[in-house]
Amino acid sequence: MQKHLLFGLLASCLFTMPAFAQDTDQTTIIHAGTLLANPADKPLTEQSIIIKNNKIEAIETGFSQRDGAKIVDLSKAFVMPGMIDSHVHITSQLAPDARLKRVENSDADWAMQGALHGKRTLEAGFTTIQDLGASGQDAIFALKEASKRNDLPLPRIRSAGYAISVSGGHADGRQGYNDDVAEVLHKDSICNGADDCRRAAREQIRKGADIIKITATGGVLSNTLAGFNQQFTSPEIEAIVDAASSMGRKVTAHAHGLNGINSSLASGVMSIEHGTYLDDSSIALFKEKGAYLVPTVMAGDFVARTAKEAKWMTEPQRIKSLQAGPLMLDMLRKAHKAGVQIAFGTDSGVSVHGDNATELVLMVEAGMTPQEALLAATVNAATHIDMIEDIGTIESGKLADIIAVKTNPLDNIEQMRDVGFVMKDGNIYKSAL
Repeated sequence: MQKHLLFGLLASCLFTMPAFAQDTDQTTIIHAGTLLANPADKPLTEQSIIIKNNKIEAIETGFSQRDGAKIVDLSKAFVMPGMIDSHVHITSQLAPDARLKRVENSDADWAMQGALHGKRTLEAGFTTIQDLGASGQDAIFALKEASKRNDLPLPRIRSAGYAISVSGGHADGRQGYNDDVAEVLHKDSICNGADDCRRAAREQIRKGADIIKITATGGVLSNTLAGFNQQFTSPEIEAIVDAASSMGRKVTAHAHGLNGINSSLASGVMSIEHGTYLDDSSIALFKEKGAYLVPTVMAGDFVARTAKEAKWMTEPQRIKSLQAGPLMLDMLRKAHKAGVQIAFGTDSGVSVHGDNATELVLMVEAGMTPQEALLAATVNAATHIDMIEDIGTIESGKLADIIAVKTNPLDNIEQMRDVGFVMKDGNIYKSAL
């Protein structure tokens, strides 16, 4: 509790609060020149969004006026729902000193980094994020509560807490450290055997996890040449899914290798992060199970480019980055063409926080239309993270999460890299249009 109080005091000195804090009795009207209320539909022109009590009350044709209402003039802008990034690591970011920070940083340090990264992400137009593997024991949960109270300029946060891994697996961050340091870095999310994996899932839920994230296969940035094959046994995955389900949680799986992808889907995992080596059998399972693919193409592109020049990458990291990174764009192209459900996620923390919209550009490069990419970052992502009743579209009764850009991104998706207006929960955090 003392750490959380200290964090709050420090953060209040470092971050500005919303440009406009919504009075619950104040009516706000946004005049939208072009409005994409639901990215599954066509945009409309000259619409008014009526906001009260931090929620959308109504949408009206024309530029409405009401006595005492605050008018937000976006009559020359393109307005749409706040975007959702369903795969980030908000408390950390890949850097030359990343391995050193694991043994230097306190929970308060991780929380302060997360607050900085979260502010950049919010200002980039992402009003909700799902964190799938945090640094620091409870930093992510402190940030989640601060966001819920609107104490800080942060996206709304769902979190998995620590990612669950087998000993020596991708999310066991002890590789390459001596045994004394490795013992200190041991996490209660490391498990072996079905019963122990049930325990690990339940432990993350006890701490406040909204979703359980497992590392079903090897990964790119772990400091080990363990490949990309399945690391959990199928009985271990089934035990985690069962434990999570019994406590009202879903499971998502980091999975690159084919066997890990297919075993996870067959065991009841409802989404796959990355999916690099998926094939036709995987696509059939995605469709049978109604599961989502979160392709994180941006992360693959970033590590592949970084590995060509970054001398600070460990040899296992460099080799795997060059091996898997370049495959991810074609993976998305194949999955999209086959009709797999796709939800937006970047794996930011691998790449730079605040640059999340680059994923949209890569999605379009992989064959998605700009509207399909925006749908993945709104309606699909909201459905994927079980929040479609509250966010993902602009309609009566939903939370007032609204962003705007200067020109129509359906004509040029690059426009989404320059979001000029951001409202979350009826509070304006950026107004630069």
